[in-house]
Amino acid sequence: MVSVPVESRLQAAGSLIHCYQRLRELSLEFTAPLAIEDQVVQTIPEVSPTKWHLGHTTWFFETFCLASREQRHEPYDERYQFLFNSYYQTVGAMHGRPQRGLLSRPTVAEIRAYREHVDDRMMELLTVHEDDEELAFLVTLGLHHEQQHQELMLTDIKHVFYSNPLYPVYRSNPSSGSTVSQPLTFESIVGGRREIGASTTGFVFDNETPRHAIWLEDFSLANRLVTNAEFAEFIRDGGYGDPALWLSDGWSAIQSYGWTGPLYWSEDGEREFTLAGWQPIDPAAPVCHVSFYEADAFARWAGRRLPTEAEWEIAADPCFVSGNFLDSGRLHPAPAESGASRSQLFGDVWEWTTSAYAPYPGFKPLAGSLGEYNGKFMCNQMVVRGGSCVSQRDHLRSTYRSFFYPHDRWQFLGFRLAADA
Repeated sequence: MVSVPVESRLQAAGSLIHCYQRLRELSLEFTAPLAIEDQVVQTIPEVSPTKWHLGHTTWFFETFCLASREQRHEPYDERYQFLFNSYYQTVGAMHGRPQRGLLSRPTVAEIRAYREHVDDRMMELLTVHEDDEELAFLVTLGLHHEQQHQELMLTDIKHVFYSNPLYPVYRSNPSSGSTVSQPLTFESIVGGRREIGASTTGFVFDNETPRHAIWLEDFSLANRLVTNAEFAEFIRDGGYGDPALWLSDGWSAIQSYGWTGPLYWSEDGEREFTLAGWQPIDPAAPVCHVSFYEADAFARWAGRRLPTEAEWEIAADPCFVSGNFLDSGRLHPAPAESGASRSQLFGDVWEWTTSAYAPYPGFKPLAGSLGEYNGKFMCNQMVVRGGSCVSQRDHLRSTYRSFFYPHDRWQFLGFRLAADA
């Protein structure tokens, strides 16, 4: 699998057409290891069937590009407007998210035909309206949206395969063989008046704006992510049994769900389920598939804390966006490289922060229905930063804000430690 460059700035039509074609093909490439039956399963409300992702991303282009630009546009199938709308209330009614796995129809073949139809129309539209900058922005937004769903396709099929007692393998990958961790150190970072958030140049999501001033106290940040070995020590020390370490909601969560370790770990803590099937746990690799509650409890146990999103961004801003992404083909977190002072800030796992997902001062969502893309979720969720091993490198930047509920674990979610100066 390779990543597709999606240029940050509005592009010439020819380049945008190439990016569109390659990214849309990549989604179909993700389905190559899957049987038809694999693509229709929904194991938990957060997981969507693979075929739904294929349909929804196509609906996005039909709804926000074709319908807004084609004269006398007629939907491919009126029923798809209901089935593949995700959460855009201003667009119309939608099928309930937890019931997506109940849809045997449309079939995978019918959804692929829908994609082919919309892609043909999009090629015509981009060719005719090559100078339409507003259309170019909508298409670029749609391509970044598709990249988000490509990541979801992989995290969702991982949960589907884990829920199957046959434990299918998505793709075999050689293990790193590493068992040696980079020593954990903390770098002191000077605070003061700083700025975070994206500038207006280049493509960014609306929730990354506006760039604004903040005040940071001096702090220190770990040089790498918390490892499997370190988290295993937390478990052995009775971390899951000590209520003093847990937020009230976190303690309720582990009691309700029966959590005793990260999602996908075996009961004996020796193996973990991956997209390559069951594998021995690499002690040096970052722990992943842990909730915010688990990350926070570990930090308390370790006598540290999680960083704020502002601290994370200030630390990451001077760093080149590089790391273990989808592009590497590993599809699993890797141990930190030795010698780096600020390693793993991008890739491997989305990093939990202590910051609630909220609007920046002066935030303005996109106009119209696309304003529902990010702004409506700015409540009761926590910010994560940096991308994961199934993110695409060109999709990430230091200002990129994603968000999950504090109990979520099915994504590649991990953390690093921070401390006051």
